[in-house]
Order: sequence, then C-alpha cells, then structure tokens
Amino acid sequence: MITLGLTGSIGMGKSTVARMFTDEGVAVFDADAIVHRLQGPGGALVAAIEAAFPDTTGAQGVDRTALREAVFGDEAAFARLEALVHPEVAQERDAFLKAHAEAPVVVLDVPLLFEAGGWAKVDKILVVSAPPEIQRARVLARPGMTAERFESILARQLSDPEKRARADFVISTAGPLAETREAVRAVLTCLAASAGG
Repeated sequence: MITLGLTGSIGMGKSTVARMFTDEGVAVFDADAIVHRLQGPGGALVAAIEAAFPDTTGAQGVDRTALREAVFGDEAAFARLEALVHPEVAQERDAFLKAHAEAPVVVLDVPLLFEAGGWAKVDKILVVSAPPEIQRARVLARPGMTAERFESILARQLSDPEKRARADFVISTAGPLAETREAVRAVLTCLAASAGG
C-alpha cells in the first residue's frame, strides 16, 4: 500500500482534489472531518476541550467560533488544543490504515501535514496549490472570514513555495476542474507504475 499525503495551504482547493480521489475509487482519510466528528455532539474530544477551554462547548459539541476566539493569537493555548486533538486524530488514522491495508493506494488528507510532522508517516506527498491572489479571493469569500484571521492562519502554515519544494507531486487548481481531475489521474498512474502495477 502506498500512503499519499495530501496537503495544501488554506484556500488552495485541497478538498476538491480529495473528492476527485474519492471519485477515482481511492479511500481518503479526511483529518478535518475526523476533527469535526470528535468535536461534535457526543464527540470524544468535547469534555477535554471544555475542561481546557471553559464555555467553548454545548449541546452541539464544541462551539468552533468560541474555541477559535479562545486560542486566537495565543500560541500556548493553541499548543494545548493541538496536544488534545492530534493524538485522537492519529488513532483514527491508524484505524483507517488498518482497515484499508489491502488497498494499493490510500490518501491521507491532512491540512497541517508538514506542520504537525505527518509528512514523515507517508510514502509520497501531494501539494495542492494556486496563485496567491486566487487563494486570497477564495478564502475571503468564506462566511465569517476576515483578512486578519486569514493572515493568522497563513502564519501558522508552512508557505506554499516551501510545501511545493518538499512535494513529490504538485497539482494546480488555478485552471478548469477537468484539468485538475486529469492531474489527479496522472498522479494515480504514476503511483501504480512505481508500485509495479
């Protein structure tokens, strides 16, 4: 089995590319979706987050806006949150890999693949990229997003040029979706060839 780490900075189109892998029949581990589930109603992280960050949870699980405000601009608080989240996500990832052990290729969709050290646990790395002006327009079009928050997120992420330099594959999402889909298929073809089949 080849594990392909899929990553890219905010607004680069990573989720779109992940869906394209799913469309091609590849099992995709979505770290963000796992975090949402763990922080949702009855989620495994809700009690621990409430204990560490009081008044950030309720009947619907973690209030993501309240939690974001609790850690915004506070590196120590952000580190405490990551120390709660990362081990739980790692357990889920290990279970996913075990469940798909016979698959020729699986994708680990991890936004902070480089920043959280996940790059060392995959066989190949795919970075999704787009020009800065396209990235900025996509992100600022999101509900509740501000320029300040966007800059704060970027500051915690490895820069796009650094990510691309460390990647085995780079897919641009600046063009038509059909081009992106062809690039996804080309990556799968390359991985199949490298696996000897």
